[in-house]
Amino acid sequence: MKKNIGIWLDSKQAFIINLSNGNHTIKTIESNIEFRERVEGESKKFGRFGGQYITYEKNRENKQAFQTNEFIKNLLKELTNCDSFVIFGPSKMKKILKKEIKNNMLLAPKLLGVFKSDQLTENQLVAWVKDYFKT
Repeated sequence: MKKNIGIWLDSKQAFIINLSNGNHTIKTIESNIEFRERVEGESKKFGRFGGQYITYEKNRENKQAFQTNEFIKNLLKELTNCDSFVIFGPSKMKKILKKEIKNNMLLAPKLLGVFKSDQLTENQLVAWVKDYFKT
């Protein structure tokens, strides 16, 4: 039987809906991306001894990029043994995932589409994926 997957994702989490043999399972993957964090020792943006300016923005950006890459890698692991899949969700994270999939020669032909969607309940997620694949 065909194994179809629908992925609803935003920057906090992803719901992976597996459809096979008319049954469905839902798996949740947390992103663990920290958007608002306080770095220990962070205070003023200038030093006490003159015009030495210190910013922590680059460190935060690098940490968020690393966490985003780890989240994307976890999602790609889930897609290795499916026949086809679709991505939907409200955030820009779906575009980042689409870009990574386009670079992967094994997964690129399996991607059927990327769609914009609002926040949905679990029942609505399953209904959306079943309606898309018409099972």
